[in-house]
Amino acid sequence: MVEENKRQVVIPGEIINSGVDFLPGEGTEKRGDDIVSLRYGLSEEKNNLVKVIPLSGTYIPRRGNVVIGKVELLTFNGWVIDIGAPENGFLSLMEVPRYVNKNALDEVMDIGDMVVANIWSINKRGVDLSLKSRGLGKIDEGIIVKVNPNKVPRIIGKEGSMINLIKDNTGCSMTVGQNGFVWIQGDKIDDEVLAKNAVEFISENSFVSGLTEEVIKWFGENKR
Repeated sequence: MVEENKRQVVIPGEIINSGVDFLPGEGTEKRGDDIVSLRYGLSEEKNNLVKVIPLSGTYIPRRGNVVIGKVELLTFNGWVIDIGAPENGFLSLMEVPRYVNKNALDEVMDIGDMVVANIWSINKRGVDLSLKSRGLGKIDEGIIVKVNPNKVPRIIGKEGSMINLIKDNTGCSMTVGQNGFVWIQGDKIDDEVLAKNAVEFISENSFVSGLTEEVIKWFGENKR
């Protein structure tokens, strides 16, 4: 339960306050005597009215999302990873599909390393990550681009059309994290830079109608 008058990050279904005196505001509902969060955000209580402020512009973790993050800390049983959300993610050594020596976690991943992971659970403790799927793991080469997480759907495109357009024009493989990080890997640095510039062009022009045609035109002007 969240402490009174203190803003804290809450998740959907979390009890924020209990008692007959509290009233549900925006982003909450009353279940019995409990005020329960309906969204991921910051809880706020004022004059017994409880609401949850959405974290707009910030990545909101969802179960099943693929994310790209940076190792911030090594613990006795895993890695704390910055995924660009209000709370860090945690990767347990049990969620790594290989043998891991507890006394040598840095041999697998060290502070500063980038990793592609999957969110398999979100709970009161935080965001739990896993590497137990194809395409996940430590990033050893290529370049990474950061965009606003809200722009990710435009970068991917309908049924992957936009990302495939970039791949076809650059020959690069790409992994798009739902948290706004894009991993680009190509045979040549020039190809990677072209893909990076294309991603940034799409991000900056995400509001434009007929964006696919604009990107095709952009490649015609910038592709060597």
